[in-house]
Amino acid sequence: MEELSQGKDTAVPVALSSASVYPLSVHDAFAAAQEVGYDGVEVMVTNNATSQNAHALLELSHRYRKPIVSIHAPTLLLTQQVWGTAWNKIEMSCRMAREVGCGTVVVHPPFRWQGNYAGKFVAGIRELAEMYQVRIAVENMFPWRVRGREAVGYAPHWDPRDQDYDDVTWDFSHASTAGSNSLDAIKGLGPRLRHVHLSDGLGSRRDGHLVPGTGNQPCAEALQYLAATGFDGVVVAEISTRRVRTAGERQQRLEQTLRFARQHLGLPLVGASDKDS
Repeated sequence: MEELSQGKDTAVPVALSSASVYPLSVHDAFAAAQEVGYDGVEVMVTNNATSQNAHALLELSHRYRKPIVSIHAPTLLLTQQVWGTAWNKIEMSCRMAREVGCGTVVVHPPFRWQGNYAGKFVAGIRELAEMYQVRIAVENMFPWRVRGREAVGYAPHWDPRDQDYDDVTWDFSHASTAGSNSLDAIKGLGPRLRHVHLSDGLGSRRDGHLVPGTGNQPCAEALQYLAATGFDGVVVAEISTRRVRTAGERQQRLEQTLRFARQHLGLPLVGASDKDS
């Protein structure tokens, strides 16, 4: 990735998730990544046709000179109609990752009612990862709460730490909702940590995806730990801007997130004159 030359070979890339500009399109995500100075883009596959088209994504990548660092499979409740069955969603995501030239696919754990899929999930994703030669990184989620009581929403569990996954994505906002400490989790995951979704949260039931440093997660300490221990994955900004009132407010949040990440990863802060120079 020629975009990532930050003065040292071990620099941790800081990419932008297309979810960070929702409800805007994946095209807008590439444009924002270029404008703000992110190192690449994570594409979340949604109902948006471009997000499902490898050729269109490569055109955007080349146009904006931003590599695609990961594909987020359409495993959300809102994307149940995308790419058919659960296994087809994962396999299509792996295939797309190969076609666009990235090595990581992010997936959520199965919902508990997806019985056969859930029962074979651990072995199945390992088989697909080997078949397509990609890393399938299972993301931490959080317990559901109904009328003040915890409900089982995911199988085998919402927390990947005690599961037999080869690769894990750690999401700071989900950790906040679950009441987990991201620094402790990252230390415990060790080399299984493949991918990071950087955001923050306030510990409420609402999955806030706040700008890092504005919630209760030890975001700064976790990034510093990753930099000090030679993390060889990608940090992806996945914040929420869906309620912003202006494009300027969205850009401000994206810039604040990138500055925070670069500062605590020990990377140079990119100014407007340095972007894509």
